[in-house]
Parts: sequence; C-alpha cells; structure tokens
Amino acid sequence: MNTAKADTSNNDAPPETSSTPPDVIDVTIHPLVLLSATDHYHRVARGTRKRAVGVLLGSASRGSIDATNSFAVPFEEDSKNSSVFYLDHNYMENMLAMFRKVHAKERVVGFYSTGPQIRPNDLRIYELVKRVVPAGTITPPVFVIIDVRPDRESIPTTAYRVVEEVDLVVPTGGADKSGGAAEVRKSFAHVPSLIGAMEAEEVGVEHLLRDINDPTVSTVANLVKAKLSGLSTLTEKLVEMKDYLTAVSEGHMKANSEIIANMQAIVNLLPNLNVEELVRSMLVKNNDMHMVIYLSALIRCVIALHDLVVNKIAYNGEVGDGLGLAKGKKATKVDAGEEKKEDDGDSKAKSKKKNSQ
Repeated sequence: MNTAKADTSNNDAPPETSSTPPDVIDVTIHPLVLLSATDHYHRVARGTRKRAVGVLLGSASRGSIDATNSFAVPFEEDSKNSSVFYLDHNYMENMLAMFRKVHAKERVVGFYSTGPQIRPNDLRIYELVKRVVPAGTITPPVFVIIDVRPDRESIPTTAYRVVEEVDLVVPTGGADKSGGAAEVRKSFAHVPSLIGAMEAEEVGVEHLLRDINDPTVSTVANLVKAKLSGLSTLTEKLVEMKDYLTAVSEGHMKANSEIIANMQAIVNLLPNLNVEELVRSMLVKNNDMHMVIYLSALIRCVIALHDLVVNKIAYNGEVGDGLGLAKGKKATKVDAGEEKKEDDGDSKAKSKKKNSQ
C-alpha cells in the first residue's frame, strides 16, 4: 500500500477523492491468448492449487484494449504466506525485447492469471508489470482472469483495472485537520471483457473446432445444451446480483448508483408473466412442442423396428442359402459314395466269376 503526504496547512479545501487514470472502456481477448494461457496452466499448474501468470501484449485505442498475444512468466507464491511470491522480471524484460524484434507494434497492455479469483499479490504484480509499460502510454494496464476450468459455461475471462482512492487520515490528537495525511488505497474495478478475433484467427479456430465437433450429437441436443448453458449463466448472474445487494444492505460494501440503476433497468425490462393471454399462449406452445417430440419419438421407434425386421429377414435369407448349399454338397458326396460302392461290388462279382471258371 502506497502512502502520500498531503500538506493542507495553507489550503483548507479537501483533497481530491480519487486520482484514477483514464478509464478503460473494454478489453477484447483474442483466441491466441486463451490458447496460450490454457497451455501454460496445463504445463505448470494442472492438478494443483497453483496458478499461472503471464503478460498480455496488444494495442489500445481510445480506452479499448485488444489483447492479441501473450507469453508466460515464471511465477511462484507461498501457499502459507500470501505476501511471499516470486516473479522473474528479468525473464519478462528479455521476452519483451525479443517480442519487439518480431512485432514492434505490440506493447504490454496488462497481465493475466488463471485465478480463478483475485488474490492479495495481484496488486503487487500489477506494479511490476506497470514498470515495463512504454513511457507516455495513456491507457493503463489491465488485469485479466482467465478461467481454464472446463465446467465454466459463461465467458472465461474477467477484466479489471486499478483505481486509486484517497482517504483522509485524521490524527488522534484532536479535531484539528491541519496535520492530517492522505492515504492512497488501490483496488480493482471491473471492466467489460469480450472475446474477439480477426479473420485469420477465425479461420484457425474453425479448423480447430472441426476436430472437436462430434457428428453423432444431433442438432436438437446442441440446442438443448445451449439453452441449459444460457440458463445456468443467467442463474449465476442473478446470484451475483443478489450477493451484491445483500452486501450493500448489510453495510459490507458501498452502494454504487450506476450498478443499482442497471439492476433496476434489468428488472423493468422483464415481461409481465401474469397476463392470462400470455399464460394460455405459452401453455399451447408448450403442448404443441411436446406433441411434436412425442410423435418424433414414435416415428423413430417405428423406423428402428422396421430396420430390425428388414435386417432379420436379410440375415435369415443369407443363413438359409448357406444351409441349402451345404446340404446340396453333402448329398452329392453321399451319391458319389454310393456309386463308388456299387462299382466296387460289381468288380468283386466279376472277379469271383472269373475265379470259378
């Protein structure tokens, strides 16, 4: 935590309540960053409680940050003492120098972590990453949590920016504020994050998804899975809103008028489901959909039984032809044996007649 002394002996005006740098509007994460972070996690921290940390490279324009590339950084932290960690800043500086030789337009726009939550060391890592940001950069670096857990249904990225709040610290000696000090506190504030790609990246992602796509899964199953994913994400967001309102009502967090206004707008946009006509139409639509599903299941059963009968008939025909051929061959062999016996009997009779003569 950084502290800064404020001299208010000659000026009774209160100091500024915040010294926040220019706002970050949104952060766009490209597919290459997601693939690199996932590979980094699986090579370093898979199956453990560790996390992977790396540097984000890209560009910034008018508050919008595009993270197009990244690289991993050696990182270790003590699980028992959260204030102890190791970040190889020499390796980070060497990697940046090599990246500048390959792509001079890419610069440091922040750092990522596999989280999945903010940890106490993240502010200190932010200060280390801020040192390698080019001089004269207006847009500050951001912190992005990339959740690599496979069971996550929503967007796997969460972006944050650092805000600074100045609090007055009044000395315990008396009510005179002339000897007060200003304490600067830094914290993370949420920033909207997006998943974006250029045309070349989209082509590469499509080629990757061709191997992942399962052709045995029907389109209906994909649609149902997408609906379930959307509902689970909606539930997660509603629980997050509920937790925020509970924390505000209990005094654990400060009320943010912008967040509350957005919640009110969301509630106002919800449709009124108590209208009798709407309820009737939804029931009719639901019954029609279930009727279609029921008829489809019956048709599938009939087609499956038909295919089974056809296969059985074809199998019996093939087996029957095989048995007929086998019986024919056996009969010819029996006839040939009887003819041979008759020939042997005739030859013996002729030989006996010759001997008697």
